Amino acid sequence: MFIVHTADVHIGVENYGFPDPETKTSTRLIDFLNRLDEVVNYSIANNADLVLFCGDAYKSRNPTQTHQREFAKRIAKITNHNIPVFLLAGNHDSPNISAQATALDIFDTFDAPYVNIGDKLKTHHIETKSGPIQIISLPWIRKGDFITSQNTKGLSNTEINRLIEKTITELIKGEIENLNPEIPAILAGHVSIDSAKTSSETSMMLGKDYILLKSSITSTKLDYIALGHIHKHQILNDNPKIVYPGSLERVDFGEEKDQKGFCTITLDTDKESGKRETDFNFIPVNARNFITVRIEIKDTDAYPTDTVINEIKTHDISDAIVQIIIKIPASKVTELNENAIRKELSTAHFIAAIKKNILEETRIRLTKPLSESITPKEALEAYLEERDIDKNLKKEVLERAENIINESQIDET
Repeated sequence: MFIVHTADVHIGVENYGFPDPETKTSTRLIDFLNRLDEVVNYSIANNADLVLFCGDAYKSRNPTQTHQREFAKRIAKITNHNIPVFLLAGNHDSPNISAQATALDIFDTFDAPYVNIGDKLKTHHIETKSGPIQIISLPWIRKGDFITSQNTKGLSNTEINRLIEKTITELIKGEIENLNPEIPAILAGHVSIDSAKTSSETSMMLGKDYILLKSSITSTKLDYIALGHIHKHQILNDNPKIVYPGSLERVDFGEEKDQKGFCTITLDTDKESGKRETDFNFIPVNARNFITVRIEIKDTDAYPTDTVINEIKTHDISDAIVQIIIKIPASKVTELNENAIRKELSTAHFIAAIKKNILEETRIRLTKPLSESITPKEALEAYLEERDIDKNLKKEVLERAENIINESQIDET
């Protein structure tokens, strides 16, 4: 049984984009849809038995009609090839208010063939071309729903989180105990696990997370544990595999170094029990690059703009989203030609920022200790020496300064 596992599609993220002249939509919307297309086309080309979407189809709990249409088109493309799809509800798909529909419930309304919705913690039985499979769905637990079903009066947010964690752990244990050991079984969850490493998605989480222990979802009765919610791809356990595929497209510079993609797992359905996994792969996608270029300008740099441009040339910024961070002394800021820098960045997809971190001037080091007296001429000479000024100019400045000092002394007498 060949299964494709992805999560955190986040259709609707449009930061660092601009209107596409052909489609009239954000170029970043196109980025996210193109990454989803890679999953869809791969699943069809490789005759997948099942495609798992482990939460956060959309950025917003209230996706626009365009976002819903584009997502539905791609789900339909998969199911038109008789491939079952399992859609798990994530925190970005779920409203805060109890009893309101998730952004995925419309598929249930249409009774779409081959589409299965995981919006409750329960076990689903799904038929595939290679036989049946059991999927325990662990959607994002809406705190509002939990509070209305439990006695949480007087509890702090932290205490409520601990109660959610305890309750979920007990419910998962019950579902696992009821699995049929002769049929492959997967847990699909949109949740934070204690041993996971995060990228930038902490800024996207709506409210403070509850966090499950890895041990609460680990069981040899499960053949694979497919997760979503954390944007960084990682494998938390090997037997059974506990996997975050990560998000398909980079959201911001916090994910600059993260490799993006989705996962595939192959299960041996002929085995009646024991470890069924026979193959696992991470499939990279062509996510748009985010590039940070860092430059430090010295106060002795005669051509700071050229220094910045030369550093940019060492990076492949073509079609990337770029930010430039320049450390620069205050005395050099006016020498920086931002227009020339932007011209050098013309092949980038988007210039996120040109940041100037202005450094305080370094103190001039004098040859004499402060306890000794120092003449104005000596102070000026030390200043000019520190600035590495041309010798002829330095000589002329010192001569003029000496004339001014002498005139001042004559006036005083």
